Amino acid sequence: MSRAEYVLNECISRAFRAAGIPVKKKTADLVQSDRKRPSSCYLIPWRRGRPLAWNVTVCTTVAAFYLTVASHTAGAVAEQAVDRKCSKYIELSSTREFQPVAVESHGPLSDTTASSLQELDRKITDHSDEPLEVQFLFQRVSVLAQRFNFILFRETFFDEDDTDT
Repeated sequence: MSRAEYVLNECISRAFRAAGIPVKKKTADLVQSDRKRPSSCYLIPWRRGRPLAWNVTVCTTVAAFYLTVASHTAGAVAEQAVDRKCSKYIELSSTREFQPVAVESHGPLSDTTASSLQELDRKITDHSDEPLEVQFLFQRVSVLAQRFNFILFRETFFDEDDTDT
């Protein structure tokens, strides 16, 4: 898990706690036969009486692998990531509600990520009676994406003294 994914995962975990929903991370029962498991899970029934498991991914849209798709449609890379994560964790769908959280490095979220965050925001608002909570989570996610874009950009520069010549 990259640093960006770790921080975004923590942001979402805090949002669940703000809604009064306990979060338990990386439980052993989530390991699939291929030894893969999603980032987090919370154990209170979410939808259809099943607990929620989620996995965070941040897609760097300027990577050569994504360039063609990213140049055509905003959010297309995040949608691709959602499809890959759903395929990767297909075994969990029988016992858990699986939610991939896909954010592109330049901001767009996948449609399912956006709708899930809106649902979580409503739960936070219900818990806190703060009507602006709906905006706060999306702002935090946006700021995190900008912060890590800056870090990626900064890492493209190097000091000539650091090179071996």
